[in-house]
Amino acid sequence: MPEGADSPVMSAEVDWFTAVVREHSTALVRYFARRGPRQDAEDLAAEVFATAWRRRDDVPREAVLPWLYRTAGFTLANHRRKHIDLPVDEVPETGAARVSEDPELSVLFDAELRGALASVGGRDRQILLLHAWEGLDGEELAEVLGISRSGADAALSRARKRLREAWGERLSF
Repeated sequence: MPEGADSPVMSAEVDWFTAVVREHSTALVRYFARRGPRQDAEDLAAEVFATAWRRRDDVPREAVLPWLYRTAGFTLANHRRKHIDLPVDEVPETGAARVSEDPELSVLFDAELRGALASVGGRDRQILLLHAWEGLDGEELAEVLGISRSGADAALSRARKRLREAWGERLSF
């Protein structure tokens, strides 16, 4: 055991970190499972928690989950660069088995909607998915994006508008 590991300060940090993992592990695993191979989701979530432990002094106590999501975005980007040689916009979605297991994903992976989402651009897509899949808005979305609350609200509004326009252009029925 490292020197000082049984101090009250270290004990409080361990308690805080344990609570963070218990409270947010499911959300992080879902975040990764929605964006890549399900078999990697738990390992990637563990990597985010390892970063949170190492950088625990930098994690804002009032906005832990947004900080974790932001770190998860960087972790996922690094993971993709290591394992996939394709440009990000050409990375195939995971198979139909994953989609058929989750009714929400079945709707989201409809060909028309996928095409509309793909056409809005990476930042808009990130904002829309953080809002739709992770339920972020307001301060949490601002924290993940690293911008002000009003900036996040405006970015979400613009992303929604672009998606509506793209969806309208794609409707073939």
